[in-house]
Amino acid sequence: MTTDGARRTGGWRLTDSPSAYLRSAADQPIEWYPWGPEPFELARRTRRPLLLDVGASWCHWCHVMDEGTYSDPEVARLLLQHFVAVKVDRDEHPEVDRRYQRQVGALTGEGGWPLTGFLTPDGEVFLGGTYFPPTDGQGRPGFRRVLAEVARLWSDEPERIREHTREIRDVLERTRERRGIATPARAEFVGGIRAAVLSAFDPVNGGFGMAPKFPHPTAVSFLLWDAYANGHAPSAGAARETLARMADGGVYDHLGGGFHRYSVDEGWHIPHFEKMAVDNAALLAAYVEGAQRFSEPRFEETVRGILAWAGEVLGASDGGFGASQDADNAPGDDGDYFTWTRAELKQALPPDEARFASRFFGVGTDGRMHHDPERNVLYRLEPAEEAAAGLALPGGAAAALERVVARLREVRAARPTPRVDRALYADLNGRMVGALARAGSYLGEAAVVATARRVADRFLRDAYRPGEGVAHRLDPSGPKGFGLLEDQVAFAAGLVELAGATADPKYLPPATDLLELIDHEFRGEDGLLRDLAPRLYDGPPLGALAEPSYPLEDSPHLAANASAVTTFLRLSALVREPRWRTAAEALLDPIAARVGSSGLFASGSALAAGLALTEPATVVVEGTGPRAEELLRAARRAWHPNVWVFRGVPPPPFALPDELGAGGAREERALVCFGTRCAPPVTDPAAIAPLLAART
Repeated sequence: MTTDGARRTGGWRLTDSPSAYLRSAADQPIEWYPWGPEPFELARRTRRPLLLDVGASWCHWCHVMDEGTYSDPEVARLLLQHFVAVKVDRDEHPEVDRRYQRQVGALTGEGGWPLTGFLTPDGEVFLGGTYFPPTDGQGRPGFRRVLAEVARLWSDEPERIREHTREIRDVLERTRERRGIATPARAEFVGGIRAAVLSAFDPVNGGFGMAPKFPHPTAVSFLLWDAYANGHAPSAGAARETLARMADGGVYDHLGGGFHRYSVDEGWHIPHFEKMAVDNAALLAAYVEGAQRFSEPRFEETVRGILAWAGEVLGASDGGFGASQDADNAPGDDGDYFTWTRAELKQALPPDEARFASRFFGVGTDGRMHHDPERNVLYRLEPAEEAAAGLALPGGAAAALERVVARLREVRAARPTPRVDRALYADLNGRMVGALARAGSYLGEAAVVATARRVADRFLRDAYRPGEGVAHRLDPSGPKGFGLLEDQVAFAAGLVELAGATADPKYLPPATDLLELIDHEFRGEDGLLRDLAPRLYDGPPLGALAEPSYPLEDSPHLAANASAVTTFLRLSALVREPRWRTAAEALLDPIAARVGSSGLFASGSALAAGLALTEPATVVVEGTGPRAEELLRAARRAWHPNVWVFRGVPPPPFALPDELGAGGAREERALVCFGTRCAPPVTDPAAIAPLLAART
């Protein structure tokens, strides 16, 4: 008698997966297994290699490979005959993705998604790559030919398999051996990273590096700190130009808000269209800083656009944000939802407004799609007043732009919409909590802070266990994925920011618990933090998971080790407990020893080192009445790299400099302190920002 599983073919094992990426493959003819012991046991029993596919629901080329390669009958036949196929969602299992990216990269120099790895039954990579078409083309070997050759190699040349696995182990071992370098002096480390970041800055287009060009919000924050601490004007200029060019570029969605993942060109015109919560949380925080530092209305507008997109597209009514919005809405699609032809604009808008939109959004210029030059990514080519010249636009350029955006949004909403992955992950939700707390405080909008509270409260209720930390994901069946560093750091950071923004002490005990857990459970080589705590991890210890891994470089968001340092420092300034500064200092030197040559990708570590050298600031607004409200708003809109703003004396365990502890005065005034030293009280709201900016 056969079991139901023995009778079935195709990806049926993925049908009930909590992962949208895995469920989308359930109808493929491939005998997919989800990550777990079963495929490894089958591979050992049948003496076959494993095919590991790692991708994500937002990944365009993952969809291309699913729709073409993994839907090909001959590929399915070869896999069924010679391999055990395992499919992994990198958002669901970042710890799996991290290790196999390293192993494949050590052998091929390639990385990214889809990640295609060929593994021994013990889980060691012996061959790999990224995207493969079903047959030879696009400058890449066809997967039919690759599978046939790998099957032959496995059968006929086992020594070559062992040679490849040894080569990967040797590369990784040499990488570990190179870590034992001398720790640079703190100022030398920060100065070296600054030089590398400014060297990578693109003075023509803003941003860093060449195409493809990713946003690097952590580098922007580091440059803002450098301009503050060292009076380095080029750093401020590079930060401002980068924020401005990204906000005007096609990498930003001018109709729906939010940023796409990256730009395929140097000028930010044509993006890869996926939108990810983790990207937008980091960019939201960066644009809040930019708006505070430069008082640019365009930056505040971008803050509001990110908030609107995140709430409308990713937000869950009971708290939390989904992971991403897909790049595509159907097989063969490449940005059709987000792009426009001249004919579509003419059909949607009155004649002069269509001309205005074409000029303003650069239709027919650098935003033309390569596969279909009739379709255009909208980006800001020229100021609205210039685009309106000679046109009859009731109410002027600003009113016309508002009407155009509203109408195009309405038309676009009727198109097939890219799918949203509504999976709830603690790391990206922690980042969103922190960014929302900062944005709500800056904007003076209680509703934004209330959204951050709902997210935090849901995860604290449903995914957090004292002494065990926060789970990586909230599945319908409950929390899963305990023991990952990124979740603990990101969520602790979000709780610290929320506690400071609300002066609500209830968020400090779980934040403290998470940071203590980080300090005790995740320590590894040289005192650095591992990405996985063996005692807490609730997943199966398969394949490469036994290998320790240390998230040290920004990717391009703040790396977990550097994020732990900044969170220790932020909490130390909030509650004035020296132990958190001590914990931060203990991490900084080993981090600097490892990432001193990482340039742009060590921006977060350099920022953390810089914050350790910078006295934190505290602003307390006293009194009640209109002037106190003006002072509070001015303080929250002013910029400093490490400042806390309070309305009156906050309750314990929040702590203030000794001079402010009594909080005796009741007149409407602001008290600004740096470390333990306070400036004379101010009553003019306009005096707060210069006072914070002047302290170096």
